Amino acid sequence: MSGARKSMERIVALSKRRGYIYQASEIYGGINGFWDYGPLGAQLKKNLREAWWEDMIMNPCGGKLGPNGEPVQTVPLDTCIIQHPRVWEASGHIAGFNDPMVDCRETKARYRYDHLQVYVPSWAVPRLAGFSTQAADGTSPRLTATDDGKPFFAFMADSPSEAKQKKKAEKAHPELTVVLLSSIPEALWPRVLAPDAEKTGSLTAPRAFNMMFKTYIGATASDDAVAYLRPETAQGVFVQFKNVVDTTRVKVPFGIGGTGKSFRNEVTPRNYTFRSREFEQMELEFFCHAENAAEWYAFWRDYRMSWWQSLGLAGENLRLREHDREELAHYAKDGAGTSDIEYRFPFTYPDFGELEGIAHRSNFDLKRHQEYSRTKLEYFDSDRGELLPNGARKGERYLPDVIEPAAGLDRGVLAILCEAYSEDAARPSPEFLKLHPRLAPIKAGVFPLVNKDGMPEISQKLHQELARKFSRTGFIEHDAKSTIGKRYARMDEAGTPYCFTIDGDTLQNQTVTARDRDSGGQERIALDQVANFLSDKLGL
Repeated sequence: MSGARKSMERIVALSKRRGYIYQASEIYGGINGFWDYGPLGAQLKKNLREAWWEDMIMNPCGGKLGPNGEPVQTVPLDTCIIQHPRVWEASGHIAGFNDPMVDCRETKARYRYDHLQVYVPSWAVPRLAGFSTQAADGTSPRLTATDDGKPFFAFMADSPSEAKQKKKAEKAHPELTVVLLSSIPEALWPRVLAPDAEKTGSLTAPRAFNMMFKTYIGATASDDAVAYLRPETAQGVFVQFKNVVDTTRVKVPFGIGGTGKSFRNEVTPRNYTFRSREFEQMELEFFCHAENAAEWYAFWRDYRMSWWQSLGLAGENLRLREHDREELAHYAKDGAGTSDIEYRFPFTYPDFGELEGIAHRSNFDLKRHQEYSRTKLEYFDSDRGELLPNGARKGERYLPDVIEPAAGLDRGVLAILCEAYSEDAARPSPEFLKLHPRLAPIKAGVFPLVNKDGMPEISQKLHQELARKFSRTGFIEHDAKSTIGKRYARMDEAGTPYCFTIDGDTLQNQTVTARDRDSGGQERIALDQVANFLSDKLGL
């Protein structure tokens, strides 16, 4: 189904039914932009996090040599969610981490000014740019002499009100064009009907809205005690750069990486876990000399793309896209590379949504923190500089450039679930998850064919053996209830790669039935070889 649009509603339903993802605070009606991971979801998320940790920190790039011909060197770091407020001043988040917002006076809803779209009659579009607030004869503003005065209907893409607004717009205007609210002169906003509003003209003028969550440190909630929940994990790395260099034997080029929670007060969180207010990141800040930054950028861009492909996102739903010049972030210098690894989610289809960004951040962050903290953060590179008479180098002090592969863990889990979701009406369950074995939260199911005749005792012993061996990577399920077909169906829906069934032949010749999730095929293997069989199949 890689080329077809999958049903997001079915993916969400299966994720809830099999204990992958729940709405946070669900019994109280939920809280928008926050999600909890159930038993299988928590393990899937852990497996993806640990796959990143293994391949980016403990054994970087699987031992692949970097462009300098040497093994890639990285070290881990775990920094606090709350940092000194000056960290966010230096990084530019307090001054620049703002989105333009408009409010609806009637519904009290808030919308991104640059995301809110409007259905307008097609004949009016060419006249929007040249619209003036007053006609030449002093009369009230009109688009044309035959303007019908009917509303323009605003909507947010993928929102519940989008279809309703479109239906209203089609009834009012036979031919429609979609434009951004920002392209409509404010003098015409009294004509705009906001999503879910009953009367036109309810939208306020746009204003800046800072996306950081504010909190207070200490007993008094005074201005002097203001702090923020971090909107990204990267800044903690930059402020600890000097300590890492001083307390370890790392040498440029090297990386500092880690995983952790970040928080952004998204005004319109949407698309399940794709855009949430609390989320987890997997980020590496790789420090190198500016002369070598371009080749390290290309190295990390290509490796990160291949990494996602190795975990099952290998089809046409995954792409690598280089940023256009106008997309570059404030920290990127001229000529710096920035690219996104994007996945075609069901809610973005046929377009793509960002999964990971790889950016050449230049030395912007270290330079800013050096300026604001008045602490020297320059790196002394003894391998650079002019050659001295004794054959040594004079050395060079510089602020390293940074290449940043920054991935969203929650978005990664969502992409893995969407890609794994499959349908086959001929199977015990018409829906199943074709999860990569490395990530599957349940590694195997162990079943007695019937719950008698000594079969449960053998299956329980096998279950205990496998559980001890594979407990670090996932669950081993034991289930003695329902028909074997229903048990297979439950395991298929959960994404379990293999099932082992103890049956009458086991009692006679000490063999079991091994069933493959993807093909549904079965084979007989020796009971005492099940652990080795599973280990080989899982690549563990």
